[in-house]
Amino acid sequence: MPKFNWNESVSFKPAEKKEFHRLAKRQLKKLADDMGWSKGEYDLRSNMGGIAVSGEITLHHEDLYIQASQCMMGSDRGLMIRTCEGRKDYGGGRNHFASLTKLDDGNRADLVKYCKQIREQKVGFNADLVEDRGYNPHTSTPPVLR
Repeated sequence: MPKFNWNESVSFKPAEKKEFHRLAKRQLKKLADDMGWSKGEYDLRSNMGGIAVSGEITLHHEDLYIQASQCMMGSDRGLMIRTCEGRKDYGGGRNHFASLTKLDDGNRADLVKYCKQIREQKVGFNADLVEDRGYNPHTSTPPVLR
């Protein structure tokens, strides 16, 4: 199967949009597995949105909220990751971003590491050992995992 081009717009293309959602859900499920989460520990949902947008696919854990979409701010921000206080928290903590290409099988290890680092911000970590660029109040924009 050829690699999906996450960066090619699916707006106004119903068949491509359906495939985008199918593949993003599959890859987010793999991410959940890689994070060590069992099926009952997270929700995986899809909102197709209107014809002019990609819609979004959301992996929602008790501690992390990960959403895939074709973002208007650029393809390197197609994954939005933030901490949350349970699966009913839709606002969550500060936004962090990663490229949609990080969903691909060969890139997902980087995404797992990034998600675990973001999760540590909620559950606690040794700030002397782990630099947390995402929560630096002096940084004007959040970091992006490219």
